[in-house]
Amino acid sequence: MRNITLFLMLGSTLFAGGYKIPETSLNSVALSSANVAHAFGADAAYYNPANMAFMRDENIVEADFMYIGLSDVGYKGSYTTAFGTTTGYDIESKKENFFVPSLHYVSQNISGVRFGLSVVSPAGLSKRWDSAPAIYSAEEFTLKTVEVNPSVAFAVGDKAAIAVGLRAIYSEGIVKSTSAIASRDMDGDSIDFGYNLALSCKPTSELDLALTYRSKVDLSLKGDAALSYRDVTNVFGGGASSVYASQSSASVSVPVPALLNIAAAYTFATKTTMEFVYERNYWHSYRELDFNYGSGVNPATNIVFGAPIAKNWKDTNVFRLGITQKLDKLTLMGGLVIDETPAPTSTIGFELPDSDSVSVSFGTRYQINEKINIGLGALYSMRDERAVSNSAINGEFEDSNVLIISSALEYKF
Repeated sequence: MRNITLFLMLGSTLFAGGYKIPETSLNSVALSSANVAHAFGADAAYYNPANMAFMRDENIVEADFMYIGLSDVGYKGSYTTAFGTTTGYDIESKKENFFVPSLHYVSQNISGVRFGLSVVSPAGLSKRWDSAPAIYSAEEFTLKTVEVNPSVAFAVGDKAAIAVGLRAIYSEGIVKSTSAIASRDMDGDSIDFGYNLALSCKPTSELDLALTYRSKVDLSLKGDAALSYRDVTNVFGGGASSVYASQSSASVSVPVPALLNIAAAYTFATKTTMEFVYERNYWHSYRELDFNYGSGVNPATNIVFGAPIAKNWKDTNVFRLGITQKLDKLTLMGGLVIDETPAPTSTIGFELPDSDSVSVSFGTRYQINEKINIGLGALYSMRDERAVSNSAINGEFEDSNVLIISSALEYKF
């Protein structure tokens, strides 16, 4: 896979329901991403660019640096191979630690228009195992993304604003799997496009309403694969096995789902703001995981690794609550999110043992002077144990919890 020299080639990781990553700024971490209707910092460029039209006439830029830690996921249960052999296992995945930067910018008013730019990671996963049977399909399963999201906003009267943006997503993927009869080492990358829309309304000075939509983006990764297959037909008859190895072009498509947010925030006289966000993720577009290889691949190898893998994911609901308390130079934040998994039990695999989750968060910002503020926030996601029973897996995944710590520097000029 081609080396990426940009520092924003993020070590993305599995976090939200599915492989979507909603936390890309300090406020989003501290508020559990309940920062849509009342997003008035630099990260409004990403979470609700329509709000840029209501912000003070100044340039704002924010640099964020985030740590993400994944616990090792445990699996206890049995696994049935394609040959019908069933064996019991008690294994754990590797722990994962990542450092993820992001950038947000909102321009000053330029002829009645505000411009925004965000550079973030909207999706990703990384799951690595070093024990059978997980290595048969997910010795390593990694997806990295970087999204460049420019946007433009303008007011419609005194109480409403609209915005439109372009999504340009660069993605890289690695898939490694090893079994007694076959192995695969594949990598690829792509650049794909989508769009986002936002509408904001301020019926009163205390009430903020918002509707945002991010389009689906199909990540159409293309690259190379090293494949091998051991023909064991003769081994059972006392003969020698034959090994077929090949290098091939490879491609696979993975969707970043469309996303709808409906949000409302109210600010009380005590400078306390409460925001509720209903989020709908349109995961139904993820029907299957289909790897395609070029000519020259041994037919048996293609049967092992080329057959489409059913996913049949469902649309999900997410509920987010955020509370912000402004003091003199200090701002306190807290949040709660209830997130559904889109993955049905029938298609759960070792590459993405997802489950429902509840997350809590908190954070603070400190205003150093009129131009600079700094902040720190944390989010802890507690994922449910997941009992799985399908054609291959009959057991339970557990301990897939996540810790996020975010720091930020915001500058106004």
